[in-house]
Amino acid sequence: MATPIPEALKNVKALTFDVFGTVVDWRSSVQEELAQRAREKIASPTFSSLPEPSRTRLAAMTDDDWAAFAQEWRVTYYEFTRDFVPGQSAWKDIDAHHYDSLHELLRKWGLAGVYADDEARALSLAWHRLRPWADAAAGIRRLGARLVTATLSNGNPSLLRDLDAFGGLGFRRVVSAADFGAYKPHPRTYRGAAGALGFPPGEVAMVAAHLGDLAGARASGLRTVYVERPGEEAWAPGEARYEEARGWVDLWVAQGEPGFLEVARRLGIPE
Repeated sequence: MATPIPEALKNVKALTFDVFGTVVDWRSSVQEELAQRAREKIASPTFSSLPEPSRTRLAAMTDDDWAAFAQEWRVTYYEFTRDFVPGQSAWKDIDAHHYDSLHELLRKWGLAGVYADDEARALSLAWHRLRPWADAAAGIRRLGARLVTATLSNGNPSLLRDLDAFGGLGFRRVVSAADFGAYKPHPRTYRGAAGALGFPPGEVAMVAAHLGDLAGARASGLRTVYVERPGEEAWAPGEARYEEARGWVDLWVAQGEPGFLEVARRLGIPE
């Protein structure tokens, strides 16, 4: 027997997807690139010209250290987008933030000056090369057979286009919060995306692995699809807001279920 489509989603015409953490596995991708770039630097002819403390520090970095570095880099992104105030804060896109925050973190970790500016800039673009979760590309393409599928990420448009191409994701539209001069969870990002796709908010569902993102979408009139991903949720089970979300999320896909493919199945979209 076919699974009934959730009542709240029966009129949905489009899906907007959070990208970092929901569509792509940024953790392992960024950690691996950080570690690989370090190995390449150590093997390069310029390594011997670095100051001895820098050489020692870089050589001592472990995979766990690079994982912690990647996590701190991600936290700077969260803090930057959270603190941005449209109309008051000077505009800076996510590529620029990743570049500036990389330099700050290299200084903090005792690695200032290890990379030339062109090397640091190339490393800051690691966020353009993030592997999708195993179900992501197939799930997005399956959902796109019936619904308009679009990104809705704080990433700048060029970053999102690169991720779409790198992962073979097949999004029908690329929409960025930057298109609206704000960052999620500002209401203009969700409402702007719905308008850009040509639908009223109630005919668009936000797909995310972060309940805070979905709360912002819901407050702006969008429907909500939650897809659990490893390590992504900031709200803890047992917390009041997490348990309350169990009641208002329109479709909840648990970790261990096949992600976007499960979303397609529950929306009645055949393979």
